[in-house]
Amino acid sequence: MEVDTNRKHMNSTHTDVIIIGAGLSGLTCGYLLQKQGRDVLLLEKAPRFGGAIRSTRDGEWLIEAGPNSTLETTPLLTELIRDAGVEEQKLYASDASKSRYILRGGKLIPLPMTPPAFFATKLFSWGAKLGLFREPFIKPSTPDMVESVGDFVRRRLGQEFLDYAINPFVAGVYAGDPDLLNVRAAFPKLYALEQKYGSLIKGQIKGARERKQSAEENKQTARMFSFLDGMQTLTDALATAIPRKLHSADVRTVSHYPESEQARFAVSIMHDGEEKKFTARELVIATPAAAAGALSKEFAPELESTLQEIPYPPVAEVITGFRRREGMHPFDGFGFLIPKVEQRRILGTIFSSTIFRKRGPQNAVHLTTFIGGMRQPMEALKSDDEIAQTALAEQHDLLGTPKDPDFIHVTSWKHAIPQYVHGHLERMQAVDEVETRIPGLHYCANYRGGISVGDCVKSAHSVIDRMIAAG
Repeated sequence: MEVDTNRKHMNSTHTDVIIIGAGLSGLTCGYLLQKQGRDVLLLEKAPRFGGAIRSTRDGEWLIEAGPNSTLETTPLLTELIRDAGVEEQKLYASDASKSRYILRGGKLIPLPMTPPAFFATKLFSWGAKLGLFREPFIKPSTPDMVESVGDFVRRRLGQEFLDYAINPFVAGVYAGDPDLLNVRAAFPKLYALEQKYGSLIKGQIKGARERKQSAEENKQTARMFSFLDGMQTLTDALATAIPRKLHSADVRTVSHYPESEQARFAVSIMHDGEEKKFTARELVIATPAAAAGALSKEFAPELESTLQEIPYPPVAEVITGFRRREGMHPFDGFGFLIPKVEQRRILGTIFSSTIFRKRGPQNAVHLTTFIGGMRQPMEALKSDDEIAQTALAEQHDLLGTPKDPDFIHVTSWKHAIPQYVHGHLERMQAVDEVETRIPGLHYCANYRGGISVGDCVKSAHSVIDRMIAAG
């Protein structure tokens, strides 16, 4: 979103809070602080606000360059949408999108959603199915054990469930590799089920009562939604509500003055060819990890290398559109994911026009295909034309779509999704220690506390709660 700042709000160089980074985390922090009457200055290096959330239209085709949807997992997100005035534009996923497919043996097989469907499916062998009865009797790991998601699943559910359930799921969520992600950091609720109940199956049943009491929703049952014109509807609304903001603001230095109570932080930027300096009592750094580390080097040099260690693999997102015709897949579901063992060149495809209406022309198929990630990073670093041809070839082979689409658009992210790999918890502990040592300093981004839209909103609320507690 490109919004020119109203000059009358920029006369003062001092403010209560400076926020660096105007992705969802920074925007949510700014919006919540603004509602409390705090004077907030929002700085964004890019020429638009919204970070990875970017929705545009090319004719009738909707281009979602970042997250395509999110889940109603927390009431904080529901409240934010209502308060921001965009609840009427909210669009829930259709019932037709409930089915999901997994590729096995070159064929798309529906993911079983009920116990009878599970025992009837060809997605898993009978050996793997019967092996689930062992799960409640497998001892939990010791609390100090360091384990990857892959090792955790092998130990509790077996290799086949890792290959054909968890591996594609991790690719769909993180664009990641389960053998590299730390289970306690990447899926803390999964880890907690084993620690608390001794079993995933027991925990799933007993934990439902606790989720009901906390108003938190299980991601498996939470309703999926977007907005009529895409996810940017939310970030646009948040940005509009913050008067003092600058995009295309290149932060040069961030300094800390502990002896000054009111102007503890000074931020120097270049904007419109001019160098400008702002001071504030509190500072929120809401950028990706590597940038956050670089911004901290003057007052927390240990974080520069610590945060740079968090991997962000490249991901390419290819949107294709086709007129419906005979011989194509019925597109009767959310989409499909591809296990690593299937050795394909894409991670999966979303049936966008089945999930949400008005994603393209009437009677057209709108697909979103993902390429790269930790599995095949080099595939996402190729030219747009090469990436497009990879997507079209895989779609043709798996879905029967033609190789000459009616619409195609490629978006490449060189640094896409933070990976919560081994050592992540220790890195976040280092961030905690810096925040404790430097009053008024806060870090808020999707490398901390979860990568989903709901997680970012919850993290922003945590920052505000800490500010209020500190006075």
